[in-house]
Amino acid sequence: MNDGGKKYLGIDWGSAKIGLAVADSETAISFGYGKISNDKNLLDNLMKIISDEKIDAVVIGIPEHIVRKGENFEGRILGDEIEKKAKVKVCYQNEMFTTKMANINLIKQGKKKLKEFDDKESARIILQEWLDNNFK
Repeated sequence: MNDGGKKYLGIDWGSAKIGLAVADSETAISFGYGKISNDKNLLDNLMKIISDEKIDAVVIGIPEHIVRKGENFEGRILGDEIEKKAKVKVCYQNEMFTTKMANINLIKQGKKKLKEFDDKESARIILQEWLDNNFK
Protein backbone atom coordinates (compact mmCIF):
# COMPACT_ATOMS: atom_id res chain seq x y z
CA MET A 1 0.00 0.00 0.00
CA ASN A 2 1.63 3.24 -1.13
CA ASP A 3 -0.22 6.23 0.29
CA GLY A 4 2.33 9.02 -0.06
CA GLY A 5 3.64 9.22 3.50
CA LYS A 6 0.51 9.48 5.63
CA LYS A 7 0.57 9.93 9.40
CA TYR A 8 -1.59 7.97 11.80
CA LEU A 9 -2.77 8.48 15.37
CA GLY A 10 -3.60 5.43 17.48
CA ILE A 11 -6.03 5.76 20.37
CA ASP A 12 -6.53 3.45 23.34
CA TRP A 13 -9.84 4.72 24.72
CA GLY A 14 -10.34 4.56 28.47
CA SER A 15 -12.95 6.05 30.77
CA ALA A 16 -10.29 8.12 32.59
CA LYS A 17 -7.23 8.26 30.29
CA ILE A 18 -6.69 8.08 26.54
CA GLY A 19 -3.45 6.48 25.36
CA LEU A 20 -1.94 7.85 22.15
CA ALA A 21 0.54 6.56 19.58
CA VAL A 22 1.74 7.85 16.21
CA ALA A 23 3.14 6.30 13.06
CA ASP A 24 3.75 7.10 9.44
CA SER A 25 3.20 4.93 6.41
CA GLU A 26 6.84 5.13 5.31
CA THR A 27 8.16 3.15 8.28
CA ALA A 28 4.87 1.52 9.38
CA ILE A 29 6.24 1.48 12.95
CA SER A 30 4.19 2.96 15.78
CA PHE A 31 5.58 4.91 18.72
CA GLY A 32 3.96 5.82 22.03
CA TYR A 33 2.97 9.49 21.97
CA GLY A 34 1.50 10.03 25.42
CA LYS A 35 -1.79 10.08 27.24
CA ILE A 36 -4.46 12.66 27.85
CA SER A 37 -7.37 12.88 30.23
CA ASN A 38 -10.80 11.74 29.11
CA ASP A 39 -12.57 14.91 30.17
CA LYS A 40 -14.65 17.71 28.66
CA ASN A 41 -11.58 18.93 26.72
CA LEU A 42 -10.86 15.55 25.11
CA LEU A 43 -12.11 16.34 21.62
CA ASP A 44 -10.41 19.76 21.56
CA ASN A 45 -7.13 18.21 22.77
CA LEU A 46 -7.33 15.52 20.09
CA MET A 47 -8.10 18.12 17.40
CA LYS A 48 -4.97 20.05 18.41
CA ILE A 49 -2.82 16.89 18.21
CA ILE A 50 -4.35 15.91 14.86
CA SER A 51 -3.64 19.39 13.50
CA ASP A 52 -0.16 19.82 15.03
CA GLU A 53 1.02 16.36 13.95
CA LYS A 54 -0.70 16.59 10.53
CA ILE A 55 -2.56 13.32 11.11
CA ASP A 56 -4.27 11.77 8.06
CA ALA A 57 -6.13 8.93 9.80
CA VAL A 58 -7.00 7.83 13.32
CA VAL A 59 -7.12 4.22 14.56
CA ILE A 60 -9.21 3.60 17.67
CA GLY A 61 -9.04 0.39 19.65
CA ILE A 62 -12.41 -1.11 20.50
CA PRO A 63 -13.49 -4.50 21.88
CA GLU A 64 -13.83 -7.22 19.23
CA HIS A 65 -17.50 -7.97 19.90
CA ILE A 66 -18.31 -4.33 19.24
CA VAL A 67 -16.27 -4.37 16.02
CA ARG A 68 -18.26 -7.39 14.80
CA LYS A 69 -21.71 -6.14 15.81
CA GLY A 70 -21.22 -2.46 15.04
CA GLU A 71 -22.61 -1.56 18.47
CA ASN A 72 -22.24 1.85 20.02
CA PHE A 73 -19.24 2.27 22.25
CA GLU A 74 -17.72 5.46 23.60
CA GLY A 75 -14.66 4.90 21.38
CA ARG A 76 -16.86 4.60 18.29
CA ILE A 77 -18.83 7.70 19.30
CA LEU A 78 -15.51 9.55 19.73
CA GLY A 79 -14.46 8.29 16.29
CA ASP A 80 -17.62 9.73 14.72
CA GLU A 81 -16.92 13.09 16.38
CA ILE A 82 -13.29 13.08 15.19
CA GLU A 83 -14.35 12.25 11.62
CA LYS A 84 -16.85 15.11 11.55
CA LYS A 85 -14.67 17.73 13.22
CA ALA A 86 -11.18 16.88 11.88
CA LYS A 87 -12.26 15.52 8.49
CA VAL A 88 -9.87 12.56 8.78
CA LYS A 89 -10.53 8.88 8.21
CA VAL A 90 -11.22 6.90 11.39
CA CYS A 91 -10.59 3.14 11.53
CA TYR A 92 -11.18 0.65 14.32
CA GLN A 93 -8.90 -2.11 15.56
CA ASN A 94 -9.62 -4.94 17.98
CA GLU A 95 -8.06 -4.05 21.33
CA MET A 96 -8.34 -7.47 22.95
CA PHE A 97 -5.44 -8.17 25.35
CA THR A 98 -3.60 -4.93 24.51
CA THR A 99 -3.32 -3.85 28.16
CA LYS A 100 -1.92 -7.25 29.11
CA MET A 101 0.53 -7.15 26.18
CA ALA A 102 1.48 -3.57 27.10
CA ASN A 103 2.29 -4.60 30.67
CA ILE A 104 4.43 -7.52 29.44
CA ASN A 105 6.33 -5.18 27.08
CA LEU A 106 6.87 -2.60 29.81
CA ILE A 107 8.17 -5.22 32.26
CA LYS A 108 10.61 -6.44 29.58
CA GLN A 109 11.78 -2.83 29.16
CA GLY A 110 12.40 -2.58 32.90
CA LYS A 111 9.65 -0.04 33.57
CA LYS A 112 8.66 0.06 37.24
CA LYS A 113 5.50 2.19 37.17
CA LEU A 114 3.37 0.33 34.64
CA LYS A 115 0.30 2.57 35.06
CA GLU A 116 2.39 5.53 33.98
CA PHE A 117 3.08 4.00 30.56
CA ASP A 118 0.44 1.33 29.84
CA ASP A 119 -2.07 3.63 28.09
CA LYS A 120 0.37 4.86 25.45
CA GLU A 121 1.89 1.37 25.07
CA SER A 122 -1.60 -0.06 24.54
CA ALA A 123 -2.23 2.63 21.91
CA ARG A 124 1.10 1.75 20.27
CA ILE A 125 0.11 -1.93 20.11
CA ILE A 126 -3.33 -1.11 18.68
CA LEU A 127 -1.82 1.11 15.99
CA GLN A 128 0.96 -1.38 15.19
CA GLU A 129 -1.54 -4.22 14.76
CA TRP A 130 -3.57 -2.04 12.40
CA LEU A 131 -0.44 -1.11 10.45
CA ASP A 132 0.63 -4.76 10.25
CA ASN A 133 -2.80 -5.70 8.87
CA ASN A 134 -2.90 -2.86 6.34
CA PHE A 135 0.72 -2.55 5.13
CA LYS A 136 1.56 -6.12 4.17
